Amino acid sequence: MVETKSSLAENFSITSGGPLRWLLVRLDYAGEERPLVVRRALLAVVITWLPLFVFSAMDGWAFGHRVRITFVRDFAVNVRFLIALPILILAESGIDHRWRILVQEFLRSKLVADADVPVFEGLLEKSERLRDRVLPEIFLFVVAFLPSLFVRTEPLMGGISSWHTTGTGAGDLTLAGWWFNVVSTPLFRFLLLRWIWRLFLGTLLLWRVSRMKLYLVATHADLAAGLGFLSQGQKAFSPIVFAGGAVIAAQVGNAIAYQGATLSSMKVPMIAYGVLAMILLVAPLLVVTPLLVEVKKKALLEYGALVTIHNQEFDQKWIQEKQSPDQVLLGHPDPSSLIDLGSSFAVIKQMGIIPIDKQTLLTLALAAALPMVPVVLLATPVDQLVSLVLKMLG
Repeated sequence: MVETKSSLAENFSITSGGPLRWLLVRLDYAGEERPLVVRRALLAVVITWLPLFVFSAMDGWAFGHRVRITFVRDFAVNVRFLIALPILILAESGIDHRWRILVQEFLRSKLVADADVPVFEGLLEKSERLRDRVLPEIFLFVVAFLPSLFVRTEPLMGGISSWHTTGTGAGDLTLAGWWFNVVSTPLFRFLLLRWIWRLFLGTLLLWRVSRMKLYLVATHADLAAGLGFLSQGQKAFSPIVFAGGAVIAAQVGNAIAYQGATLSSMKVPMIAYGVLAMILLVAPLLVVTPLLVEVKKKALLEYGALVTIHNQEFDQKWIQEKQSPDQVLLGHPDPSSLIDLGSSFAVIKQMGIIPIDKQTLLTLALAAALPMVPVVLLATPVDQLVSLVLKMLG
């Protein structure tokens, strides 16, 4: 079988576009090469974290005991800008590569007929034109900046002295506090919202492709009529899930370490984040559900009729004793075809209507849960941890 080629599919990208990308090109920071990606991550840290440290140190809020939460002891700010923010940037090349493979799979597996390739390429072009529009990123930036006009400190940190303000909670913002509110946090929010925008672009592309005449086979071994590979596209977002989980975990860590909160009182935001992240990444695959429902419904009727006719003929020939005297069942192909048809029908009955596998769900769940582990260790007394380990060892 000759593989269908498409330069548009081979160069497709959901990240390489938009005003911010154009700015990075001018600054010579754009590109998928690892050194360039690392440079972008370091640039983001220099813009967001370094000024906060310098300004806090200048004002005497970075170390010591003048405030309850000094800058270096603030879990939330350090995790957000030294771990989560770089991940949001470093994940770009990997996610882009995975989605490029996903797009090409529609052609490699012949889900899109050769005659429909121009239509498929047209959909890719539409996605990239939407990705490159200026207005969406301007809107995202405004949405990212607006909360800074009303929120002066980190969530879960009200009523406690920190490097953010000169007083307790509601005092005047320090120089570092101003930079945090006006530059660092809006930039982080913007990059996070930009990933949600990219997820929307991918979802829209899948919806448009699902409306094409795809060659889906209900008996496919992936139990998704040949669309099982779409699950890999969502799994690629696990670093983003981990980054978001790290931010939540760090804020909960602050509440436990400095405000006397308990692990049980903080379990709601931790669990809520995990559930929300799973829903956010599984929901895009629902756009192909109507198509899979139709494929499964049609296949159940067609294969059901075929299995019935075949079974009736088998029954008449071998059970009702209408076969020729010289025919022997042992070694005859009829029983084999009976089993094969039955297996195919069983696959159709097991076919899912959401193309996601258990491995992807587990990966996303782990990505959301792993950042919470240090918080659990922080909030659990050492003697309880030792006792639990000893019990697990038997």
